[in-house]
Amino acid sequence: MPIYVDDAQVPWRGRRWCHLVADSLDELHSFAAQLGLKQDWFQRKTLYPHYDVTSTLRIKALELGAVPANKRVVVTRAKELRLQLNRASEAEEIRED
Repeated sequence: MPIYVDDAQVPWRGRRWCHLVADSLDELHSFAAQLGLKQDWFQRKTLYPHYDVTSTLRIKALELGAVPANKRVVVTRAKELRLQLNRASEAEEIRED
């Protein structure tokens, strides 16, 4: 399954940032680790879960096989990640009962 990275170039703290998403949480976290990202940096509590990556890391992600994606693709994949997070949370609640 592919990893997707956009070219948003959002300016923040003197850098330009992009968004990294995937079809599954496991593959996203695995790929992010290859980029040197900590899982704590995963933007889990946003409407669209993702990792933020600098423009430099975007280039590295593409070299490692990530697919360039437009906003529509990133949002669609992030919505699926949100569903996966919700299902995992529900499963955790059931185990706690």
